[in-house]
Amino acid sequence: MLMPEPDQGVIDAKTDIVAALRAIVPGEGVIVDAEELKAYESDGLTAYRQPPMLVVLPETTAQVAAIVRWCHDNGVRIVPRGAGTSLSGGALPLADGVLLGLSRLNRILHVDYVDRVVIAQPGVTNLAITQAVDAEGFYYAPDPSSQIACTIGGNVAENAGGVHCLKYGVTSNNVLGVEFVTPEGDVVRLGGSTLEHGGLDLLGLVVGSEGLLGIVTEVTVRILPKPESVSAMLVGFGELEDAGRCVADIIAAGIIPAGMEMMDRPAVHAAEAFVGAGYPLDAEALLIVELDGPQAECDVLVGRVSEIAKKNGAFLVRVAANAEERSAFWAGRKAAFPAAGRVSPDYYCMDGTIPRRKLPDVLARIRALSDDYGLGVINVFHAGDGNLHPLILFDANVPGEFERTEGFGSRILEMCVEVGGCITGEHGVGVEKIRQMAVQFNDEELQQFHDVKAAFDPAGILNPGKGVPALRFCQEYRSLEHKQHTHEHTEAAHG
Repeated sequence: MLMPEPDQGVIDAKTDIVAALRAIVPGEGVIVDAEELKAYESDGLTAYRQPPMLVVLPETTAQVAAIVRWCHDNGVRIVPRGAGTSLSGGALPLADGVLLGLSRLNRILHVDYVDRVVIAQPGVTNLAITQAVDAEGFYYAPDPSSQIACTIGGNVAENAGGVHCLKYGVTSNNVLGVEFVTPEGDVVRLGGSTLEHGGLDLLGLVVGSEGLLGIVTEVTVRILPKPESVSAMLVGFGELEDAGRCVADIIAAGIIPAGMEMMDRPAVHAAEAFVGAGYPLDAEALLIVELDGPQAECDVLVGRVSEIAKKNGAFLVRVAANAEERSAFWAGRKAAFPAAGRVSPDYYCMDGTIPRRKLPDVLARIRALSDDYGLGVINVFHAGDGNLHPLILFDANVPGEFERTEGFGSRILEMCVEVGGCITGEHGVGVEKIRQMAVQFNDEELQQFHDVKAAFDPAGILNPGKGVPALRFCQEYRSLEHKQHTHEHTEAAHG
C-alpha cells in the first residue's frame, strides 16, 4: 500500500489548524485526543490503520463548506467519512490530514409521497430512509448488508448495492440529485427530484467517486411502493457448478428476481450456526431467490424458477410460508459477514464482478486457489448480477499470513478481469484495490481518471492516495503482480 507522504509542515502547524477549525465548529466538534482518534483510524477494512491528525464533525452544510474552503486555502488534505463501514479503505485517514466526519448531518429533510422522493442529509443511515416511509407503504431499494449502520452519503460515495440491486439497481440508479461542496468550498446542486436532466451527467460522475471530487451534504433519492406480493425461495444444490448454471438459466429465461443470492457450504454452515435460519446443511450451494410483484405474477414465476432449479439438479426447493420465514431466509444471508468472524480469527472480504455465465468456472478456480494458498474461503455472491464476495479466512497473528491473503485476493480480482468482469462491484477501490486498477486499465485510461480528478480538485486535497494509482507507480504495480504470480506457481509446483 502506497499512501502520500505526510507533510511535516502541516503536522507542525496542527495547533493553528485546530484553532481555525474550532472557530468554524465550536464545542466538541473537533477531536484531537489520541485515544479518541483511535475510533477513526480505519474503516471496515481494519487491516490498514492510520490515526488522523484530527477529526472535525460539522453539523451544517455551511460548516462543511467553511472547513473545506479553509483547508483548500491552507493546503491541508481532507478525508471524508460517513459511518466508516467501507470495506476498501476508502476512509483511511492521513497522518497530516483532517478527517471530516458527516455523522452529525443526520436529518431527513423532506418526504414527498406524490413524487416519491426523500431528501436526506448524508449522515442518515440507509435503513432509516425505509423506516421513515414504511408506514405509508414505501421503501428505499438499495440495501447493503451494513444498511443498519451505513449512511446514505457513504452509499453515494461507494455506489453501494445490496441484495435487491439486481432488479432495482445500485445507488446510482436511485439517486436523483445531490448537494455538493466542491474542493474550493463552493456549494452546488447536481440533479434534482426528477429522473432526467439536461447537459453533462455530472451526477453520474459524482456517485461512486469515493470522496475524490467533492463532499455530498444532501441527497435526493427515489422511494418505491412496496410490492403487492413477495415470495422467497431456498434452493439447495449438491454442486456449486449446478447452482451457477441455475443462476444463468433463470436470467436467460427473462426472469429478473428482486434478489438472487448464492452461498457455498462453508457460508451456509457459518450463517446457520449464527442465526438459525433453517438452511440445509448438506447443500454445497444455496440460492436465495426473491420474486415480487402482483400475486398472480409471483405464483407463475415461483413455478418457473422451481422448474429451472430442478433441471439443474436442485435437491431442495422451499418457498417461504410467510413473512417471518422470508425474513429468516434473508437474515442468514445478511449475517454471512459477521458469521465468518465466528469461524476464523480474521477474514478479508473481496468484491469483484464477473459475467453470470462464468460463475461455474470462477467458483471452481476460487476453490483451487484456496488449496494453492492454504487459506479457507467462504463464498457469498450477489449471484444475479455476478457480484462476488469471497471471504478469505486468515489469522493476522501468524507471520506472513496477511500478505498471503492479499496475494490470494489479488488473484481473485485479476481472474475477474480475465473472464470479462471488473475489480469492484459495490465496495469501491479505496486503497485495497488500487494496485489492480493498473491491471484493469491501461495508462491512457488511467490518465482520463486523473484528468477528471484534476478538473474537480486541481489542488488534490480530497482523499488523496485512493481510487486511482499515480501513473508513476503503475508499471511497478504490474511488475509486482507478475512476480507474485510467478512465485505462487513455483511454490505450488514444489508443494
